[in-house]
Amino acid sequence: MSLFKKYNVPGPRYTSYPTVPYWSVSPTAEQWLQSVAAALEDGERDGIGAALYVHVPFCQSLCTYCGCNTRITRNRAVVQPYIETLLKEWDLYLSRLGRKIRLEELHFGGGTPTYFTPAELEQLIGGLLERVSVPAGAEFSIEADPRVTTREHLVSLAKFGFRRLSLGIQDFDPKVQEIVHRVQSEEQVRVVTEAAREAGFTGVNYDLIYGLPLQTRRSVEDTIDAVRRLRPDRIAFYAYAHVPWIKPGQRRFTEADLPSGDDKRLLYERGREMLAEVGYREIGMDHFALESDSLWRASLEGTLHRNFMGYTTRQVAPQIGLGVSSIGDSWTVFAQNEKTLESYQRRVAAGELPLLRGHVLDAEDRILRRHVLNIMTRFATDWGRAELHTPYLDGLPERLAELEKDGLLELSGQSCRVTEKGRPFLRNICMALDARLVRQAPTTQLFSKTI
Repeated sequence: MSLFKKYNVPGPRYTSYPTVPYWSVSPTAEQWLQSVAAALEDGERDGIGAALYVHVPFCQSLCTYCGCNTRITRNRAVVQPYIETLLKEWDLYLSRLGRKIRLEELHFGGGTPTYFTPAELEQLIGGLLERVSVPAGAEFSIEADPRVTTREHLVSLAKFGFRRLSLGIQDFDPKVQEIVHRVQSEEQVRVVTEAAREAGFTGVNYDLIYGLPLQTRRSVEDTIDAVRRLRPDRIAFYAYAHVPWIKPGQRRFTEADLPSGDDKRLLYERGREMLAEVGYREIGMDHFALESDSLWRASLEGTLHRNFMGYTTRQVAPQIGLGVSSIGDSWTVFAQNEKTLESYQRRVAAGELPLLRGHVLDAEDRILRRHVLNIMTRFATDWGRAELHTPYLDGLPERLAELEKDGLLELSGQSCRVTEKGRPFLRNICMALDARLVRQAPTTQLFSKTI
């Protein structure tokens, strides 16, 4: 475990580059729209459509580990105004872009999208789709809470072409569930999983978290055993991030309740080992898939992509975000909506795109973004060609020297390949590529605890 100790430093998950803390040049609404239009035109030439992400913030109760933008309420009066605002925001995009959009991907996240009733979901989805074209092979997916998701929800979603379901599991141990306020049984999860497959869903994903309060090796083994019985197609196995100064709900427990250091990493390594035993293949960072799943095939075929929704089977552009706190990505520009519900609804009602902040990528950003993506999805990158080179990369071999000495990667000329041993350290390798991070603290201690 010495390498895990050495490289156990805080670092981004690299669902974007630059990462959100280093966004510095926010776009105007007009700049954002121009970048979206340009991405749509590029996509049309390449036969690629757009992606739409819809954020539903509402939850009936607070899961205390959660770091998402949520609104905890049982007041159903909030639903209809929010649906109307989402549809109006979409209308703003469609009218200002002035073109028919080919929608390749639609994803609902939260919060709890199945907080909406089946009828409310049908109203929203129908309104979103009525003015776009949906090609064969489009992928529609939704995140759901097994405690509030019914067979009727799944049938309604399947009617609109939803085929992927992501269930928040986190942990099956009763003590862990109690302290994080997320109590759900294996049987509840089994019922929803089977109902989804019966309704026509072809892919089910489970989200798991390691490093939660009161977790032990035994509790993680029991959780993975249950997951192996239920046999989802994909699994995301994330590290818990303890940030009570940002998310006050996490103050329900203290750092004394959390596994840390080597103990925390051992939980992941044991879970990873147990998943491999029954045929789950590791995809990039913290993600696993059966060989029958399209995510595994994408990793073999070289089309795997990573964005704010995690790993996907292909790159689509642009991604437009609807709803409070949603993030859009045109590849050259990021744009995030207002993070408070009231501000978001007020600005849409006034006929404005509700942008709060974002980032216009400069030439260096765009090149480094490609290399970070290559490492995260293909475990290798090459900066030898002029269009993939920027002066910052000239110092990369020196910054990667310690990781190479430890056998985590191989350098050859102007290229880098992550070794099998190095795959658990993708984050550290990408930190060396992260010019904005390095310039803030330009030492090798940025990537490891020793120089």
